[in-house]
Amino acid sequence: MTGIVSSRASIGFLGPSGTFTEEALRSEPGLAGAPLVALPTFVAVFEEVASGGVDYGFVPIENSIEGSVSITTDQLVFERELIIVGETVLPVTQNLLAPPGVKLEHISRVISFPVATAQCRAWLSANLPGVEEAAATSTAAAVRQVAAEAEAASGPDGVSAAIGTALAGSLYGLDLLAAGIEDNPDNTTRFVLVTRHGKGVPAPSGHDKTSVVCFQSSDHPGSLHGILGQFAARDLNLVKLESRPTKKGLGEYCFLIDFEGHVGDEIVADCLRDLHASLRSLKFLGSYPAAGFHADGIRRAARQAWAEADIWIDGIRSLIVPAKAANDPREGNP
Repeated sequence: MTGIVSSRASIGFLGPSGTFTEEALRSEPGLAGAPLVALPTFVAVFEEVASGGVDYGFVPIENSIEGSVSITTDQLVFERELIIVGETVLPVTQNLLAPPGVKLEHISRVISFPVATAQCRAWLSANLPGVEEAAATSTAAAVRQVAAEAEAASGPDGVSAAIGTALAGSLYGLDLLAAGIEDNPDNTTRFVLVTRHGKGVPAPSGHDKTSVVCFQSSDHPGSLHGILGQFAARDLNLVKLESRPTKKGLGEYCFLIDFEGHVGDEIVADCLRDLHASLRSLKFLGSYPAAGFHADGIRRAARQAWAEADIWIDGIRSLIVPAKAANDPREGNP
């Protein structure tokens, strides 16, 4: 996300310090130097962005195991007029963290953010069968709570442990009791950077993604096919398609679509123009540089291709013979 956020722009994220969100933030060279503001809930992050309390918000939107993060999706689709300007993909490693000296047999309760606990279900069943589970507002809040309980405890028996980041464990003085306890080693979370519309849409990078929400005029046979046909006709690749209740009645759904391309591309603009004309409503959620392991390489190749194409077309245009003025007296009659 280098170049999207200035070094003075503030970024709100789900706190306290030590969450996976902060870990993902610090993994981005273009974001790590910005002032970071820890906030108590996801909704608070969106509220602060919308009100101008912070310049940007950084929130999880999708997990490879649990699917979409409903709070983030609902805020973007129904509650706020914000746009996505960047994304980050972070491999998630869940850890069991406990006060110093505590062993597995001492643990009677595991505290964490519910999504994190769900991602470790098999490990917990195999290693801590029947243990009590408690919810926290974030993984870092769980780690902080366990650390606070440990200070007040008189012995190691019947203590709590937390599921969270190694970063949180080091921040709050807990030991890493077990690392990599997630059930799926391919556990990955996608985060998005959101801001107010006035901040503008990032310029095309050569490897971009666009997100929109399609609201149907009416539910009828072939309605979704008609929407998808607009993308197929232009050979635009969809990377995500999700139906979501509109909250206006049973059976009423909207469609969240992520696809490759940028609104600055004429073919994308043409597709969105046709969708806007045919649907009850089309909400633009943003065009932004796509994340992924090969994303930077794809962008470099695209920039090189553009540079070579510019040289090629300039060479051809240099061959154009300047047109002679029609009334040039130096030219004789044919």
